[in-house]
Amino acid sequence: MGIYEELQARGLIAQVTDEPLIRDLINNGKATFYIGFDPTADSLHVGHFMALCLMKRLQEAGNKPIALIGGGTAMIGDPSGRNDMRSMMTKETINHNVECFKKQMSRFIDFSDDKALLVNNADWLLDLNYVDLLREVGPHFSVNRMLTAECYKQRMEKGLSFLEFNYMIMQSFDFYTLYQKYGCNLQFGGDDQWSNMLGGTELIRRKLGKDASAMTITLLLNSEGKKMGKTQKGAVWLDPEKTSPYEFFQYWRNVDDADVIKCLKMLTFLPLSEIEKMANWEGSQLNEAKEILAYELTALVHGKEEAEKAKESARSVFGAGDASNMPTATVDDDCFKDGEVDLITLLVAGGLCQTRSDARRNIEQGGVTVNGEKETDFKKTYTKDNFGDGIVIKRGKKNFKKLVL
Repeated sequence: MGIYEELQARGLIAQVTDEPLIRDLINNGKATFYIGFDPTADSLHVGHFMALCLMKRLQEAGNKPIALIGGGTAMIGDPSGRNDMRSMMTKETINHNVECFKKQMSRFIDFSDDKALLVNNADWLLDLNYVDLLREVGPHFSVNRMLTAECYKQRMEKGLSFLEFNYMIMQSFDFYTLYQKYGCNLQFGGDDQWSNMLGGTELIRRKLGKDASAMTITLLLNSEGKKMGKTQKGAVWLDPEKTSPYEFFQYWRNVDDADVIKCLKMLTFLPLSEIEKMANWEGSQLNEAKEILAYELTALVHGKEEAEKAKESARSVFGAGDASNMPTATVDDDCFKDGEVDLITLLVAGGLCQTRSDARRNIEQGGVTVNGEKETDFKKTYTKDNFGDGIVIKRGKKNFKKLVL
C-alpha cells in the first residue's frame, strides 16, 4: 500500500485535481508540497493538527514539505468558514505568532538537512507594488467565477469587504511564488480551501504554462457535523501553557463513541490493521480505545512523558492511578470564613462552575463528587485540615480538579 492509498484508507482525502498524477507524485516521493498556516493566534490548535500529521506522513514517505506561515496573508484575513470579518492584527503581533508557530511545527516536521522548508509569505507579499500586482495577476482572475466560490458565497449576504476579497488572489500568488522559487508542485489544505487552491493551480497554468496540483484533506468533524477542537473554554491549543497536556488528553479521552475510530484513523500513526480491530470494541473496550487515542495524540504533541502523566492523572479520578499530575486549583485564604469554606465556593474557585447558582444546581442534582463520594448538600463545608494533599472535586463525568491550599 502506497502512502496515497493509506491516506485514502484513513479517510483523509477529500478532493484532488488529478488523482493519477498526485498518486504518482506522493507514492514515489516526488512531491514538494506546501500547507499554509495563518498566524492568527500565538499557538497552533487542533484545527491545524491534522495538517501537521499529514505533513509528517508525507515527509516520512520521502516527500518534501514546505510549511508556509502566512505573515502576509494574516494581514488580510481568510473569509473561509467565517460569518464576520477577522480583527486586524499589527505586524508585531503577527511576527510574535510566527515565532510561536515555528517552535511547535518542529515537533512534527524534520527541518534538518534541507528535508523541509519553513517560509513566510510576508517576505514577498508585503513588498508587492499594487499596480504591478494588478497588471501581473489581475487579468487571470474572473470576478464572476470568484463570487461563486463557497468561501465568498456565504459572506455575500452579510457583506464581504474588498480586503478579504483579495485573499484568494494572495493565496494563489503564494503557490505561484513557491512553484518558481522551490519547485513546489502540490498544495494541500482543508476542504474549505478548495476554491483558493484552484486559483493557484490556474494562475501557474496561465502564467507559466505548467501543471501544478492541489489536494484537500477532510475536515475533522464530529458525528454532529461540527468542527472538532472546541470546548466551552474555546479552542484546544497545542501550546501547553494554553491547554495543559492533561486537558489535551482529556479532550480526546472524552470524544463521542461514534468519533473514536475515525479519529484514530485520521490522526494517529497506529497501523490501520490495529485500528480495524478496535472498530468492533464495545463498552469498557471502547473506553480503552479512547484512552489509546488520547495517549497517542498527547504523545505526538507533548511527548511520551507528559502523555503518561496525563493518563495516570485521568485514571486517578476513577480510583486508580497517580493523582499528583492532576490539574490543580489553589484555594485562597479569602475563600475561608470562620475557618471553613463551603462546597459551592470550591466549585467556583476551581473553575468547575461559572456561578454560585450553577454550582448549587449541580450539587442538588447529584452531579458533584468529593474525593470519590457523591455530595448533595450544598451547605457542606471544609476546614483546612480536610485538605491534606488536596480535595478532588468532580462535576459531571468529564470535569474535575484537585483543589489545594
